[in-house]
Amino acid sequence: MEKPEILSPAGDFICLQAALDAGADAVYFGLGTLNMRARSGVNFSPDDLPEIAARCRTHGAKAYLALNALMFEGETRKVADLIAAAKPYVDAVIVADWGVVSLCKKAGVPFHVSTQMSVSNAEAVRFVAAQGATRVVLARECTLTEVARIVRETGVEIEAFVHGAQCVAESGRCLMSHVTFGKSACRGECHQPCRRRFVVKAIDFYSDGKGNPVHDATTEFEVEPHTVLSTKDLCSLGFVDKLMAAGIASFKIEGRARNADYVATCTRAYRRAVDAVADGTYTPALAAELTRDVSRVFHREFSDGLFYGRPGADQFTSVENSCATTVKRHAGIVRDYFMKAGVAQVFIQDHELRPGDEIQIHGATTGVVELTLGELRRDAERPAVAAKGTWVTFAAPRCRVGDKVFYVEKREAK
Repeated sequence: MEKPEILSPAGDFICLQAALDAGADAVYFGLGTLNMRARSGVNFSPDDLPEIAARCRTHGAKAYLALNALMFEGETRKVADLIAAAKPYVDAVIVADWGVVSLCKKAGVPFHVSTQMSVSNAEAVRFVAAQGATRVVLARECTLTEVARIVRETGVEIEAFVHGAQCVAESGRCLMSHVTFGKSACRGECHQPCRRRFVVKAIDFYSDGKGNPVHDATTEFEVEPHTVLSTKDLCSLGFVDKLMAAGIASFKIEGRARNADYVATCTRAYRRAVDAVADGTYTPALAAELTRDVSRVFHREFSDGLFYGRPGADQFTSVENSCATTVKRHAGIVRDYFMKAGVAQVFIQDHELRPGDEIQIHGATTGVVELTLGELRRDAERPAVAAKGTWVTFAAPRCRVGDKVFYVEKREAK
């Protein structure tokens, strides 16, 4: 069975390196505008393109640029310039606007049709392929049976989301944020009103002629459950074998606004799952283990998405916040690293550290390093605790000056 591509999100260089180190075959990223995470603050600039390409090529991975927001009149030159700047460095551009399709074709840049285009049937797949699309990211509303049929009937390369947040709207094409906050999801500016609490208040239809209500009511009712529009996250680790059997060419992990720990953990889990299916060692026990692994990082309640029916009978979460079983507390910053000794010197700025603590070190070149602390040293001392305002050294894998150090705190699963 041919292995699908593991396609991971990259919001910055830390996430990019974390994805590559964890086994991603490809990454997707934005350049600060005209993509579905434009407001998140986790985007690169055009000046970063050579470094992105160099890192991906070193790891034998592909790089895809997300230009999957709507393009308005007057933005054509700006988008054309972005495509021209990206052309030498990316393997394809992810698009959701026919104008951007036209610009990619004029520039001779391969393009993938985004899930934002809501391609949900074989006829639509054949049509966009005829327009030059080299890959189609199917609408998230497609069931597993439909995905397999589309792959079989079209022969077109198909990508599908396998993990991460889901939108309550059709393929993410939602106007709630636009109406409520004046920030459109279709422009990558979603303020996620669907994740918020809702209050109901009675409004009197009758007034006294001066515009005052006849029967004024101040009572308000909070809608329960308050997650009435908040969907569960997708986790496909329990049926990766079925997704591979369906012939999906690329497994996409959502999360360009998530941190590097999330990227590394999810990429590593799907890498292991895909490899296990390919070599015949994928089992329910392994799937359960990997699901526990990804439960460590940010997620809402997990579901099978819409792969087994739409709308999902159990689609909405009952928990308002993250269900992660760990949380990171900023501890300090790497001040030096002694290559020959394999020792890091860390200045403690916030959370104290002790031997036996689980920590992570994050850096733009380092990516994500995870370790359990051994002995702490401070010159001739062997402190039992590294308190705020002090420095210590400890054995650690390669890291770099300026890298951030986090204490990993365990939490009970929700």
